[in-house]
Amino acid sequence: MLILPFTFKSPSQQDDDIPSLIPHSSSSSSTERQLQQKSSRKVPDLSTFNFTSKDIQKSAMEAFSVGNKYWEQLQFLEFQSPISDHTREVCPNALTLSGSEFNKMGSLIVLPCGMTLGSYVTLVGKPRPAHLEQDPKISLLKPGENLMVSQFMMELQGLKTVDGEDPPRIFHFNPRLKGDWSGTPVIEMNTCYRMQWGLAHRCEGWSSRIDEENVDGQVKCEKWKRDDDDSTSEESKTTWWLNKMISRAKKVRYDWPFPFAQGKLFVLTLSAGLEGYHVNVDGRHITSFPYRTGFALEDATGLSLKGDVDVNSIFAGSLPSTHPSFDSQRTLEMSNKWKTPPLPDAPVDLFIGILSAGNHFAERMAVRKSWMQYDLVRSSRAVARFFVALHARKEVNAELKKEADFFGDIMIVPYMDNYDLVVLKTIAICEYGVRTASAKYIMKCDDDTFVRVDMVLKEANKIDDGKSLYLGNINYYHKPLRYGKWAVSYEEWPEEDYPPYANGPGYILSSDIAEFIASEFEQHKLKLFKMEDVSMGMWVEQFNKTKGVEYVHSLKFCQFGCIEDSYTAHYQSPRQMLCMWNKLQLHGRIECCNMR
Repeated sequence: MLILPFTFKSPSQQDDDIPSLIPHSSSSSSTERQLQQKSSRKVPDLSTFNFTSKDIQKSAMEAFSVGNKYWEQLQFLEFQSPISDHTREVCPNALTLSGSEFNKMGSLIVLPCGMTLGSYVTLVGKPRPAHLEQDPKISLLKPGENLMVSQFMMELQGLKTVDGEDPPRIFHFNPRLKGDWSGTPVIEMNTCYRMQWGLAHRCEGWSSRIDEENVDGQVKCEKWKRDDDDSTSEESKTTWWLNKMISRAKKVRYDWPFPFAQGKLFVLTLSAGLEGYHVNVDGRHITSFPYRTGFALEDATGLSLKGDVDVNSIFAGSLPSTHPSFDSQRTLEMSNKWKTPPLPDAPVDLFIGILSAGNHFAERMAVRKSWMQYDLVRSSRAVARFFVALHARKEVNAELKKEADFFGDIMIVPYMDNYDLVVLKTIAICEYGVRTASAKYIMKCDDDTFVRVDMVLKEANKIDDGKSLYLGNINYYHKPLRYGKWAVSYEEWPEEDYPPYANGPGYILSSDIAEFIASEFEQHKLKLFKMEDVSMGMWVEQFNKTKGVEYVHSLKFCQFGCIEDSYTAHYQSPRQMLCMWNKLQLHGRIECCNMR
């Protein structure tokens, strides 16, 4: 394990006072071992750094203060039981909750050991009457318009995937009784990983086509009576009665109404089949949804219900009696096979810094077992390291330290993890890439990004030697969002536009740009903005004023999901990461394992 306590020095400090890398791993190379600790663990004075807002500066000071304490405590956690040794929870075969108990649980029933083939959840509920909404998410309105809406969402969630983050929606079931943009009742189904939704499947009252693939022999969408269905006209009803009277032997087909009605009780059963999920309402099959790559039944550790619905009772049955085999907290494989080769003494072609969070054990393990197995990485022509900040839970830090010591591929930055401070990890990647790895190119990516190491290096090498390079999926003339969850204040960013910047899931810099960033940071000249990809664009633009930079835009650095033949694929779950690598080994080319 290496701890990276940035070079926080004032202009008056001497080089001997600069913090450096602290080796803690027997697998460290001679280059890494030479970088011994030269500083005390004092909280750095951040008052002279160029933050774009006082709020970010305050967050940084708090994060380093708390992180300093946690690192001190971490030294005494070495022999405590790691997360994976905790007593395992009981795996009940069945669970039941009344409506009031369900509400007290936050409209959530926890399935400790997930689901398995044949597992089912049955609930009794009643949709509420439609209510007025000014900003419905399921329809488009003009300013000042209102809409009557009645809808609810039932979701199977991966509650134990990563603590403290939005859980993946393994199955999203959304009946829209009133208010959908189409103007008719619909049922929409989907999946979501790290806020990235897959392709929605909508049932709109028409039966699935005969040539459309089914799920365990069931159609994906059953037919129900629609308001615009001619079969409900008076003429068609008369024809139906005449046909029935003339020939009683003729089979009569009955068209059912939409399965949910405002103020009317329903009994819904969600069951897990061999090929997908099946939903029955009041004893009748309504929809089926095929399993999507990236999620498994055992990951579904909770079922939630939100929206315009009252739940009377809920029952889960035929649940697994043993713990899942792919528990993210128990996923570390302490095998020498997955250890990272030591950093070579000679310069490398490509250094890849991977942003990760302390509790992303499964994500890191999936990267080690997939694209970090490229020959380029195993031979150390390309070097990859994870950059991780400290976690709020002490036991996570203890497990992280154990993981780092064993695999030798984790750089710990000395602050409490904070989204607004991700930019500091990016600076650490630049500093390590040029001053420790002596890399020609430095790449930054996330731990849910699949990287085609051979192709990104080939793309970077197309630029003539000596030229400065900024390569990725580059955004031009993007404007800051001033409202909503990702709002940026005018204090943080007063300009109307962002500089050209490459999307954060994967981009490449030449070493001279990375050295410029590290040097400017040391001298407290580097402007620090909370969005790390925009910050990088800002720094490259500043460098470009003194030496020309070759901006190379490529859509093959995929920002959302995966595209065939792309160089990077983002929002890939651990299972998808391994799936993509396995397909590469089998077919010799990249094939997406999309959630489609």
